[in-house]
Amino acid sequence: MPHATARADAARAVIFSPLEGAGRAELVEQRLTDAIVSGVLRDGERLPSEAELAKLLGVALVTAREALLALRHKGLVRTRRGRDGGSFVTSDRDTSARLLDQRLLAASRIALRDLSLHVAAIAGMAAEVAADRASDDDVQSLVDIDARADLATPGGARRAVGRFGLEVAAVSQSPRLVHEELRLQAETGALLWMCLREQEYRDRSREARLEVIDAIRRADGTSARRATVAHVTSAVEWLIDEKARIEAASVIDDAAPTRPHPSEGSRT
Repeated sequence: MPHATARADAARAVIFSPLEGAGRAELVEQRLTDAIVSGVLRDGERLPSEAELAKLLGVALVTAREALLALRHKGLVRTRRGRDGGSFVTSDRDTSARLLDQRLLAASRIALRDLSLHVAAIAGMAAEVAADRASDDDVQSLVDIDARADLATPGGARRAVGRFGLEVAAVSQSPRLVHEELRLQAETGALLWMCLREQEYRDRSREARLEVIDAIRRADGTSARRATVAHVTSAVEWLIDEKARIEAASVIDDAAPTRPHPSEGSRT
């Protein structure tokens, strides 16, 4: 299977790949929101036109239009008229973090554990099969992706995780695994890898890649799968802990007494 697709900008391929089974504006909105808050689509970047977006995602023009309107209401996109006009990403770290926290709070612990099982099943199988089918050039491609990884920022680390996962799927030579990897990255990547906010987990992501590369180089499918599953499981356990932390902080904030405004002096 040609690896050109995987070796292109995998993160962008994920965002602008067709949606499955629905043309609802909410799905388009969520995918683009995830891309913006995860840093794949960056502040100031120009989005495809409504018509181009609809074609890329396989949805109706009105669906793409509704999704962009919702993104404008969130403050994630601004639209400019004229010859140099279009829709442009406008985001900051605080807004991105807040939206991701809201998405995490809306997810149940059962849903998060189910996500872990699903992602681990696909990524783990891709790694296992890749170990059996990889050529020396394939291994070098994985090494190159790891070498180019930017671990200084959460966005850079997320892009590295996405590119690596997609390349492993491509090395497996299974079009279905590549397709499912693309779909999962588009739908869950921003949420799943929230742990990459922390440098410790960015470093762990590199350690996991090196383990997978070593296993694939040795044609050890079992070890490649084990390392991949452990990486995903660690990310989801972080999500569950973070959800608990945010919920606890919210309870404390709600319980805090309201202080009188300075202008409200004591009355006699």
